[in-house]
Amino acid sequence: MPADAVLYQAAALCLTYPDDDFVARLPLLREAAPQLREFTDHAAVTPLPELEAHYVQVFDLRNRHSLYLSWWHDGDTRRRGMSLARFKEVYREHGLEFTGEELPDFLPAVLEFTARTGETGLLTGHRDGLERLRARLGEHGTPYASVLDAVCAALPAARCGVRP
Repeated sequence: MPADAVLYQAAALCLTYPDDDFVARLPLLREAAPQLREFTDHAAVTPLPELEAHYVQVFDLRNRHSLYLSWWHDGDTRRRGMSLARFKEVYREHGLEFTGEELPDFLPAVLEFTARTGETGLLTGHRDGLERLRARLGEHGTPYASVLDAVCAALPAARCGVRP
């Protein structure tokens, strides 16, 4: 199993829309990835409807907190199509076919890919976007910032700092 695989997989689950399955997995996530305890402890005491509403408020209402990595580099331009194709190409190079409902640059999908393969290139290649997302989540005061803190801290030769 790749180093930090459990962290990346747990972070992927934390960054997807919360549902009953997520709530049921919280004790396991808490134990398996202690780096995420700030978030998992918060999620464990927050009613599911509040978690759902907060997720939508943080991630779905504005691109300011986009979970789509290519958006941070390309925005909503034609270049983004090439970036998305590159994500799919990297998945295929590792014997995986991206078939998710989301775009291939969706951070939880990239984290799951990294957990399965140990290949951190998609994350490190979009480190600037991850840093900007982490900073904006911190400024917003959301517990999701601690998930990005843990992901950035685990990246090799990471420039991501700990949120002040």
